[in-house]
Amino acid sequence: MGQIDLRRLRLLRELRDRGTVTAVGTALHMTSSAVSQQLALLAKDVGAPLLEPHGRRVRLTDAAWLLLRHADLLFAQLEVAQTELDAYVSGAAATVRMDCFATAVGALAVPAMRRLGEDAPRLTVRIREADTEEALDRLLRDETDVVVGLDGEVRVDDARFTRTPLLVDPLDLVLPSGHPRAGADELRLADLAGEEWIVPPAGLCRDIAVRECSAAGFTPRTAHTADSYVSVFALVRAGYGVALVPRMAAPDREPGLTVRAPRAQQPSRQVSLFVRQAGDQAPHMRLVAEALCATADELEKAFSSA
Repeated sequence: MGQIDLRRLRLLRELRDRGTVTAVGTALHMTSSAVSQQLALLAKDVGAPLLEPHGRRVRLTDAAWLLLRHADLLFAQLEVAQTELDAYVSGAAATVRMDCFATAVGALAVPAMRRLGEDAPRLTVRIREADTEEALDRLLRDETDVVVGLDGEVRVDDARFTRTPLLVDPLDLVLPSGHPRAGADELRLADLAGEEWIVPPAGLCRDIAVRECSAAGFTPRTAHTADSYVSVFALVRAGYGVALVPRMAAPDREPGLTVRAPRAQQPSRQVSLFVRQAGDQAPHMRLVAEALCATADELEKAFSSA
């Protein structure tokens, strides 16, 4: 069987519905001979006769009826596809897969999803928590569509991606509320050189902590390592050390902690949006990017006023 021409298949449906070749030609502004020729070519495509003589007219063969049963399903599905495609092109309906590093889920992704729920209710976002390097590998394999990641964990000049800066996330000092330095008018990293520190086991935030402490003239005495900020907050609250924590992790909302921006030396990390090269041109991707950028702007303003 050859490739079926959908236009010819539509003619076969018209013949079923209208009864005669002449009626089909009249309805579609074609000559009867042109209709007959196209139906003959369709029969050649499928490798089976579709019409047989019936008096002075023709009638459909069993093969034609079988083909029409599938044609009805096919054209119904095509109509659904066209409707969904129209919505997709307008950006109204699509599913976007988004990979985010941990603290970006609550601080950026969820508020952006709420915004999209109001502005584009037929747009669905699926979140997966992942470190930036892993997420960008998934982006290259087309396993995700959008990555909210950290610049310091990847090459930001990689031509395979389009990168949009979202915000600068400051890292603040976090102490237990009862700490002797908690009430100081000004607090520098060097003021905590003699403290025990809680640092991540690896990654960008560990690198920042070690680098900034070194710039302040000391090497942090690591007492505990923890990746989860729930664990970091619990350890600090219990008095087992101090830490540098990204503002996106919202340590200021945690009871029993004092959060201070270090004087003269404000560590930070750059948060960015990554998509595949030219992948931001699709309307639904622009909607997601706009929601993330608007959410990031609001968050950065909140950081500035804190």
